[in-house]
Amino acid sequence: MRPRDEIAEANQRLWEEEVRKGCGFTIPWLDLDRDVLKRFAEGRLDPVPERLLSDFPAHVFADVEGKDVLCLASGGGQQSAMFGVLGARVTVVDLTEGQLAGDRKAAEHYGYEIEAIQADMRDLSCLDDESFDLVYQGPSMGYIPDVREVYAEVARVLRRGGLYRADGYNPAVQFVDWDGEGYSITRRYAERVVRRGEDGQGAFDFRHYLSDAFNGLLGAGFTIEEVHESPVHFQVDADAAPGSWKHVQMHVPGHFAVLARRA
Repeated sequence: MRPRDEIAEANQRLWEEEVRKGCGFTIPWLDLDRDVLKRFAEGRLDPVPERLLSDFPAHVFADVEGKDVLCLASGGGQQSAMFGVLGARVTVVDLTEGQLAGDRKAAEHYGYEIEAIQADMRDLSCLDDESFDLVYQGPSMGYIPDVREVYAEVARVLRRGGLYRADGYNPAVQFVDWDGEGYSITRRYAERVVRRGEDGQGAFDFRHYLSDAFNGLLGAGFTIEEVHESPVHFQVDADAAPGSWKHVQMHVPGHFAVLARRA
């Protein structure tokens, strides 16, 4: 595996701190019900619980029993728990050991086996070629500078005909900020990277254009089957405070998912 660079180190520090603070994305789901998950995966769950809305499209979780699933940069014991409860053989690769601890905790709680590996999603040399039927990627592409590095690794570890649920972000609104009155655009579209933190030494946030996302998948040998916008953006919460995470999601639609098939 290649040495960890400044980007990986900064982003790892961010998420270890999020684990320490108890961020919602770092807390394993220990109250999942298999029947509820099956209804969700089959599109028969109405209404869908708010926390499951980010796991879209739901049918990715259908018919996964007995399949080899990689949760890529999706640690924390949430998506891995869903797949594990539904009977998949689950591997998790995440940059943050604290997140992987959540995956192990969920696996122990529900009684399924899991392989949890601390690694950079840009380097999956820890995994064998053609090992997985499905790769599920969480909202993580904004942390790496070149999506093609990840696409190439995913193409290698997926079996032929395997499905990749790739994460994407709308580049037009990626660096939009709340200014006290509304959401404003202050950065040029050509600006592709922001380093967070008050001292400018925090995590990296990279903008990927739509041509990066789609042409990168095609160039890696994938066939694009479906594109889905996050259903979270269509939820209305009249009590959401301006500038809060829920308010941002309602007014600044960001994430989408691409389902791509390896040839």
